[in-house]
Amino acid sequence: MTLSAAVALTATVAFAQNLDAGKSPEKLFADGCATCHRSPRGLAKGRFSLTLSWFLKDHYATSSDSAKSLAAYLVSVDAPPPRAAAKPGAKSSRSAPRPPKPATSQ
Repeated sequence: MTLSAAVALTATVAFAQNLDAGKSPEKLFADGCATCHRSPRGLAKGRFSLTLSWFLKDHYATSSDSAKSLAAYLVSVDAPPPRAAAKPGAKSSRSAPRPPKPATSQ
């Protein structure tokens, strides 16, 4: 009786599968991260892909492969957003240098 229970448990474990297998990194983000994070931009915070994948594997990902692909995706979108082009005629954030005040004699 005990042997059959052990065989049944072993068979159940053997059929376990990775539900994240085959998903794109964008889908992994949408399914697991978007609940708390609106955008993947900035989440890598300049980390190396390898250390980021270790962190994701330890805390969030279901496998090393999904952690690696998600880390690579986060690193790829980590660049800051491009600055908007200045509108013609708009003042720049830096002002032009002012000419010196004329000296007054008293």
